[in-house]
Amino acid sequence: MRKIRMGMVGGGEGAFIGAIHRIAAQLDNEIELVCGAFSRNAIRAKASGKSLYLPESRCYENYQSMFEQEALLGEDERMDFVAIVTPNHLHFTVAKMAMEHGFHVMSDKPATANLTEALALQDVVKSTGMLYGLTHTYTGYPIIKEAKERIAQGQLGKIKKIVVEYSQGWLANKEDENSKQAAWRLDPKQAGISCCMGDIGVHAANLAEYVSGLEINELCADLSSNVDGRVLDDDGTVLLKFHSGAHGVLMASQISVGDENNLKLRIYGEQASLEWSQLEPNSLKIKYQQKPAELIRVGVGSFSELAQANMRTPAGHPEGYLEAFANIYRQFATQIRATWQPNSTMLNQQDMPGIKEAIRGMAFIENVVYASQQESKWHLFKLTPLF
Repeated sequence: MRKIRMGMVGGGEGAFIGAIHRIAAQLDNEIELVCGAFSRNAIRAKASGKSLYLPESRCYENYQSMFEQEALLGEDERMDFVAIVTPNHLHFTVAKMAMEHGFHVMSDKPATANLTEALALQDVVKSTGMLYGLTHTYTGYPIIKEAKERIAQGQLGKIKKIVVEYSQGWLANKEDENSKQAAWRLDPKQAGISCCMGDIGVHAANLAEYVSGLEINELCADLSSNVDGRVLDDDGTVLLKFHSGAHGVLMASQISVGDENNLKLRIYGEQASLEWSQLEPNSLKIKYQQKPAELIRVGVGSFSELAQANMRTPAGHPEGYLEAFANIYRQFATQIRATWQPNSTMLNQQDMPGIKEAIRGMAFIENVVYASQQESKWHLFKLTPLF
């Protein structure tokens, strides 16, 4: 028994999400950071590694040399997987090289810069046999897993409508573009064909599909850019049709002044509906037509096995974003351990985003951008490249 050894590409000094990944990965004492190539700038990459108390020999100037040199180390020393926390345009190249050198991959979303790369990545996963995980973080909340289970059990009846919205205000004005985080998200060369839908809209789509158990099969989209000089979208509304016949609305915005990470989900069935907000992540409201609504709180009463497996603290001790993030890493660590045990069933018992979600996410982004550019209203949701 030992800890799972993690390397990291990106996430160095001045980065936001790299630190979140490191905290989440190490929260359950299952994973330890052993090496990294933390920046495209060789000097900053080395300095970032040293600031994390890594030995100089494991602070690499670039990800290519990291994979090559780590692969030469003995099994008792080299990393087991790499966390990719770079801008979108590097995700595919880094993931492909990692898996081809024998390392599992945990990637920030979206999985790649475009759908063509995501489909190619699926081939790499199959040919190498390596594990691939994707940090659609909001699926890690215990109460979200409880909502998923209740819908699967039929407690809402047939699903009729899904409304999901994700609003932020951090890109509302021209001066908001000065930060490092804004600069690459608004640059098509680094972000891809979308800013808002690629950054947060894809989270909303994933959450709607995950909780409902339904898949989008048609959509109608209206995307816009609301600041002079911006090329990519910063706001959008998407009408959805699901394969079951349910209808839905997805709204995503980065120009909603005053909003933080205001992610909300409402799912309406024939018998009941549910409502959840990321700003109150430990609560789930179930509403009925002929009786009072229920407020379900994490840790109070009985829960599904899936939800219980992702709870850490007693009732009244809030579990938030970091814990949800950590749940994904903990499940990934369990999957890696399963590969060490012949005939293990643990690989089939995990509930976390992987290559399927990676492809559907990239397909969502491309389908939404394509649909928004067309005069016709409804478009079939395609899993083939549109650009």
